[in-house]
Amino acid sequence: SIMNGKVKRSLFWSCIVVCIGGVAYIGYDYLHKEKNNDIYKKVQKEVEEQIKEPVTEEEQKDQIPIDFASLKETNEDIYAWIDIPDTNIHYPIVQSQTDDSYYLNHTIEGAEGYPGSIYTERLNAKDFSDFNTVIYGHDMKDGSMFKDLHKFEDADFFNQHEEVVIYTETEKKVYKIFAAVVYDDRHILYYYNNQNVEDRKDFLQSIYESRNMKNQIRSDVSVDENSHIITLSTCISGQPENRFIVGAVEVDE
Repeated sequence: SIMNGKVKRSLFWSCIVVCIGGVAYIGYDYLHKEKNNDIYKKVQKEVEEQIKEPVTEEEQKDQIPIDFASLKETNEDIYAWIDIPDTNIHYPIVQSQTDDSYYLNHTIEGAEGYPGSIYTERLNAKDFSDFNTVIYGHDMKDGSMFKDLHKFEDADFFNQHEEVVIYTETEKKVYKIFAAVVYDDRHILYYYNNQNVEDRKDFLQSIYESRNMKNQIRSDVSVDENSHIITLSTCISGQPENRFIVGAVEVDE
């Protein structure tokens, strides 16, 4: 009938409009993400140049190769830098003074959307003096942010890479990775109180008790409830109720 023909035509054009709108949105989202990624490429390049500057061995020991003054001009919330060799993880760490979820979907320049930032929450001190400092980052398909944490699922990579370096304004902190495991989505710092000795023991136990084919454990690394550890946390694609976490303990250089 004529009526059916009109309805079909109307639906056809509606579908076309929706498809065009969808493609336009995907295009916008891609460009938006690329622009946000450029923010990080810029600061990474600056830091790389600082690290390459020639210094004596003695100077190198005490030198912080990160221009925090410059980074803080970009954003006062930047307070540390994380570096994991042979990965794409070379990023400033931020902590919002007012909203723990802000950097989940804002860059260090305050641009909204992915890839967000590498960040901690206000439950953690900024000097890494807590038993457990939890550091969050997105699992980005393009390999940015904390995507490369998933490299530690591979036994060979895990066995050959054990170091995480964190720079603060005053010191270089070296951490040794003791575990990389599939975990659930509980909020670690709410669930395990850093101030409670039993909670600290329970958190470590929960890591060792995690069962998954992807899990890697370094049983010869000394870590206990009196250690200073960092827990790097990211998502697992297609598993919204799980997280992939990498635990590392601070060691003396």
